[in-house]
Formats: sequence, C-alpha cells, structure tokens
Amino acid sequence: MAYQQYQAYQNNSVNTATPGELTLMLYNGCLKFMKQARKAMEANQYETKNEMVKKAQNIIRELMVTLDQESLISKQMLPLYDFAYHALTQANVKNDMEQLDQAYTIIEDFRDTWKEVIKQERIRQHGQGMNA
Repeated sequence: MAYQQYQAYQNNSVNTATPGELTLMLYNGCLKFMKQARKAMEANQYETKNEMVKKAQNIIRELMVTLDQESLISKQMLPLYDFAYHALTQANVKNDMEQLDQAYTIIEDFRDTWKEVIKQERIRQHGQGMNA
C-alpha cells in the first residue's frame, strides 16, 4: 500500500512539475545513478555498475538532445555534457573511479546552478515572500 502511494506521489510530481523542475529532477536522477554506480564499483558488482552508468548516460543524452542548439549557452554546455558522457563510458569500461568523479562533478555543478536559476526565477515571479 505504501509503495502504491509513493508511486502515485512520484507520478503526480512529474506530471505537475514545470519544465525547470523536470530538468532538476533529471540532474538529481543522474547524480543518484552515479552514486549507485560508485557503490557497485566499490563492491565489484559489475552488472549493477553497468546498469547505473547506462541510466546516468541516458539522462545526459536526454539533456543533450533537449538543448536549444541556437543558444550560446547551449553551445557552451554541450561539450561539458559530452565530456561527462564519455567520462562515464571510461569509468564503466575501465572501472575508473576518477572518471566517474569527473562526470559527477560536472553534473553536480549543472544541478547546483540550475537550482539557483529556479530559485531566482521564483523570487522574480513571486517576490521574496515573508522570508525576506
């Protein structure tokens, strides 16, 4: 029963999220899968590591294809996504923790920046509120 309620909550969260919140969910999911890949790598669970790396790469690929190719910032972001994607490939093939860490750092920086963008946009739209 509790799992069904959690699934309903998750589905509702995705269905009601703004595009910005969906992007944040993608970043968080990617980071989660990389953490799981790290744990699997440390435990020599190669199948699980491979699965988690692939999931993280799928998210990065989705982030890459949804970039506005005409935007200057997108042209600057694309090589970083590409680097993170290939670092994950190397981490997976060579069990290279350093490559995994490099990819993690890039995606974490994007996530943190994106969180700040969402925060600033909410402030711009709704004002400081009572916490100002």
